[in-house]
Amino acid sequence: MSGQPPPAPAAPPAGQDAQAGGLRTALAGTTTRGRSFLAAGLAAGACSYILGQPDLLRVGLLLAALPLVCAAVLHRTRYRVGGSRRLSPARVPAGSEARVHLRLENVSRLPTGLLMLQDRLPYVLGPRPRFVLDRVEPGGKREVTYRVRSDLRGRYPLGPLQLRLSDPFGMCEMTRSFSAYDTLTVVPRTEALAPVRLAGEAAGYGDGRHRTLALAGEDDVIPRGYRHGDDLRRVHWRSTAKYGELMVRREEQPQRAGCTVLLDTRRDAYTGAGPDSPFEWAVSGAASVALHMLERGYTVRLLTDGGELGAGVDGALNSRGGESADAAGILLDTLAVIDHSERDTVSAAYDVLRGGHEGLLVAFFGELDEEQAALAARMRQRTAAGVAFVTDGAAWESRAAAPGGQNGAAAEGAERVRQLREAGWTVLSVRPGMTMGDLWREAGNQAGRLAAAARGGES
Repeated sequence: MSGQPPPAPAAPPAGQDAQAGGLRTALAGTTTRGRSFLAAGLAAGACSYILGQPDLLRVGLLLAALPLVCAAVLHRTRYRVGGSRRLSPARVPAGSEARVHLRLENVSRLPTGLLMLQDRLPYVLGPRPRFVLDRVEPGGKREVTYRVRSDLRGRYPLGPLQLRLSDPFGMCEMTRSFSAYDTLTVVPRTEALAPVRLAGEAAGYGDGRHRTLALAGEDDVIPRGYRHGDDLRRVHWRSTAKYGELMVRREEQPQRAGCTVLLDTRRDAYTGAGPDSPFEWAVSGAASVALHMLERGYTVRLLTDGGELGAGVDGALNSRGGESADAAGILLDTLAVIDHSERDTVSAAYDVLRGGHEGLLVAFFGELDEEQAALAARMRQRTAAGVAFVTDGAAWESRAAAPGGQNGAAAEGAERVRQLREAGWTVLSVRPGMTMGDLWREAGNQAGRLAAAARGGES
């Protein structure tokens, strides 16, 4: 319904358009007051029969008929009411609020009675908002606003919008619904990252060290058709004679640097659940790094332990020119619904990386056992640079454990970190309370120290 003209008038629920079915629906909506009047009327009729008082029978008929007449009138009422909903914004970070604007318009020639407006929401967004609207004149409009907020990522449907109609005496109520709904996307929280230089990292789009030569030799030339304004000195006469039209040599084309963001989603690799869990930290960190790389002009690919390319656009998110905002939106929408996997290995991601030489690889790992750490170490061989954020399971453990067990887990985690560093990774252990911005700067510092040590060894 967002931004659309008012939909068709609210109608009774599907399958109840028949007269008898609609009347039964109206009778089922009899309020406590209406049922009380009906019961009092029946009681008065029974007393009149027992006591032989005909006047009491008239009173009983009046009391019993009033709620029935109200139900029939309400059933025959056909308010032509249009409704629309607008989200501001439709995509929000977890923990932030979005405003929902509801607009109701009476498009009939008759005024409405008392209306109760209700919007259906998932429970994670809070209680259902309800609004009471007094008489709406013909052609009149009413606008109401409410807020929604969720600490959990996901895509949440809003709607359908419901109208509750009641008669002037409060004897009967009827609910009618619109069919359309909108979707609120709650994306991971992200942090702005400082521009740091990582070992082996290219500078993004247009880096002089990353160019594809169109002309490798006279026999390897890849010409294209002449365009107005091309330099005539670039005309390739052999191809011109072959194709019968002017052909020019292609210039060197800059190749955009690539970055692969690997997110480990194995359920057994993380401890705990909820918005403050290590898995949610990893999802938020992956979103922060991916957006940061898009802003720097990189082509970003999102990869999981299952090997899926989460972006779905040829496996990459292109940030060139005006496509940057769309690429960021696709990435955030993908991470908004990503969840744990039941896999116990990251071998599928390794197979994807093994398919060709990668640029920068930024990985977010859960807890790694010896086998998975060895697999992650081999991933580094196919990348120009690698940064790994590894969850410190012992630090994230929420339940009390024996000191010996904690010390053993910490020693095992330190061994995995050492194993990855020996393979060439820039490794950072993730503990509760750490921010992605601080760890990212530390990654740049580590890379700088390694580069200085390498230059010192060469000299």
